Order: sequence, then structure tokens, then C-alpha cells
Amino acid sequence: MKIISMDVMSTGVIAYYVLIASRDGLFTPIVSDATHGAYSDPVPQAVILTAIVIGFSIQALMLVGVMKLARDNPTLESNEIEKNNMP
Repeated sequence: MKIISMDVMSTGVIAYYVLIASRDGLFTPIVSDATHGAYSDPVPQAVILTAIVIGFSIQALMLVGVMKLARDNPTLESNEIEKNNMP
């Protein structure tokens, strides 16, 4: 549940950023025929793509950790797992 909630939060932040960044009246700098006007900035798009890739890799790493914990501790109680793995 913790991994799913972290993924939902990450997706929500990315969706919010896309919502704020998308505005009407912006032209694509390469494809558009407009000579003068407001062009869309490609840097936020690159940042969002990077955030998606980093979020995916973190989620995969956490799932591998959960698989190892599930192999070592055959229980569904997260409190018991945390108690057993404390130093």
C-alpha cells in the first residue's frame, strides 16, 4: 500500500504540473507555421519525462525490496516486518 500511495502521489504531482504548464495559444517551435507568437518551452516537458522515468525506476527498486522482504518474512503485517528488521 505504501508503494501504491507513493506512485499515486507522484502521478498526481506530474498531472498537476502538466495541467499548469498547458495553456491555450502556445505554438510548437518546430512544427508551427506561426512566425511570431508565444512558443511553448520544451524544458518543462523534458523535466516531466525525467520525473516519469525516475519515478518508474524508484517504484521498481521498491518492488524488488518488497519481494526480498516477502521472501524473508512470510507475513502481511507491516508492523511485524518493521519490528523484526530493527537493529
